[in-house]
Amino acid sequence: MIDTNESSSRTGAALARSVAAALDANEAGFAGVLLQALDRVQVLLSIKEVGSGRYVHVNTAMAELFGRSAVDMIGATDADLMEPAQVTAVRAAEHAALAHAMATTSEQRFERDGVKREFSVARIPVPRADGSPARHLLSAWTELTSAHQRETQLQQALAQLEQQQTAAEVLRRETQDQGMRDTATGLYQRLHFDDQLRREVDLSSREHREFALVSIALDPLGDAVTALGAPARLRVFEALGRLLRGNTRAMDASCRLEEDRFAVLLSGVGLATAHSRMEGLRRQCATQIVVLEGRDLGFTVSMGVASFPHTAHTEDDLMTAADLALVEAQKRGGNHVTLASIRFELG
Repeated sequence: MIDTNESSSRTGAALARSVAAALDANEAGFAGVLLQALDRVQVLLSIKEVGSGRYVHVNTAMAELFGRSAVDMIGATDADLMEPAQVTAVRAAEHAALAHAMATTSEQRFERDGVKREFSVARIPVPRADGSPARHLLSAWTELTSAHQRETQLQQALAQLEQQQTAAEVLRRETQDQGMRDTATGLYQRLHFDDQLRREVDLSSREHREFALVSIALDPLGDAVTALGAPARLRVFEALGRLLRGNTRAMDASCRLEEDRFAVLLSGVGLATAHSRMEGLRRQCATQIVVLEGRDLGFTVSMGVASFPHTAHTEDDLMTAADLALVEAQKRGGNHVTLASIRFELG
């Protein structure tokens, strides 16, 4: 059976003879035409005797790669032209191509005078007239440097575009979110909170789970805040907003309903847990240090906690229950957390 690689070489030779015959040209003339065509398309061409590593033919483009003339290249070896590491890489690729006795293609990196270049190199063993194993290798180098640079630049541009799009989307969401928030406290405004409350009532009704609603009022502010006026009130509201945001999860919702009135929706939380968490928040408010012009603007809050469905079965009843519990907390002097009454229904 004929070896596949040997068969490929013979097929190539037969094809060359066939084309030369069809053109009424001798094989040497046909080979010369092909070499000239490769020169025209800026292919760096060389033919080497692999055993010795000496060049037996180079075109002008290949010679220019090494800063020499084509004549000076004849008889030279890679060791005369390249760094040792480059010589090793080139020789390994050439021996591999010759061992396979067929055309191979690989990428070759080349550096000279601090300039890095990249090539795609096709290496083809040159068949001998007597059919014995090839000793010479034709190498055609096609430069990829510019193409790789353009590809790198394109990838960088795409990555930059993706980053810009991501940043624009984040900004859009932040802007959209800010439109639903109170500027002083950073809390959601009433409209968003009402939507969230309706969704929570619907979800809890369908899945038979509980959640808590907390009505919060800022207790009457002290003399220091009154004396410093609007800037002091703003500083208090900012501090309260931070505490409310810091004590609620992503699934919860905190809102500024009116000037001094706030509400917190605690998703999936029962009455006892809600009371415990709000008691912790109340203590934080009472001990929070808020300073303006060297004066401490301490503040406290009152809270009423209701839960669905234990203290109310509808959205309106739930709000009413939380508000009534808040009024009771205020009656107790403020700075207090009061639970709404649990409704017991007769079966």
